[in-house]
Amino acid sequence: MTLWLVIPLAVLLFVIVLALSSSIHFHFRLCRLGKDDRVEFDIRALFGLVKFHYELPKLIFEGIERGVKVKLEKSGIAPVRQDSDTEGQINKETVQEWADDLKEALRATRGLMKWLKGLLSHVKITKLDWSTDFSLGDAAYTATATGALWGLKWSLVGWVSQFVRLQQRPRMFVVPVFRDELCYSTEAVCTGKLSVAYALFAGVLLLRRISEVKGGLSHWIKLLRQKH
Repeated sequence: MTLWLVIPLAVLLFVIVLALSSSIHFHFRLCRLGKDDRVEFDIRALFGLVKFHYELPKLIFEGIERGVKVKLEKSGIAPVRQDSDTEGQINKETVQEWADDLKEALRATRGLMKWLKGLLSHVKITKLDWSTDFSLGDAAYTATATGALWGLKWSLVGWVSQFVRLQQRPRMFVVPVFRDELCYSTEAVCTGKLSVAYALFAGVLLLRRISEVKGGLSHWIKLLRQKH
């Protein structure tokens, strides 16, 4: 084997090992201040070579029948830059479609929930902060609700910790605001990571589980096509 062949193979092997040893990082932020809502989600992988940014700068509740109007902004490099803005409506019909898609995915995959639970068990949460300021318009009611909100937050954290790995103790804040009017603001920030090597392994496992169901692959292709 000549040196000209050995060097490219060695470089390729080094790149593969380096990529497998890296992690997929994500950052989630939810903020509500008054009537303004904002949801942001970032994904970064392969040392920043792959980036995605999703943002919901608009969430408007239009009633029980019409649901919630949302605007999604997407940008990223993977490896070609992608920018797009879409608007949509989330109502009971949309939720029903999601439920139907989930049922279809469950039928088309052997042990999908078990696979998902295994994937989440390898997700490491490196930061979880959640602060809330609120007033119920009455000092006594606000003080009473503060304790209940504390309990609700830590119950949710305890439930989430059953599925993912918390690397640091979450920071929860509840600040009662003693005003004679209703007010509410909250901000939640969550960062975490997942090994690229395990993500690829989980992808192979998913394909295997899909292939074990008759017609599973065709059902998944149909589901994915419906989303485009």
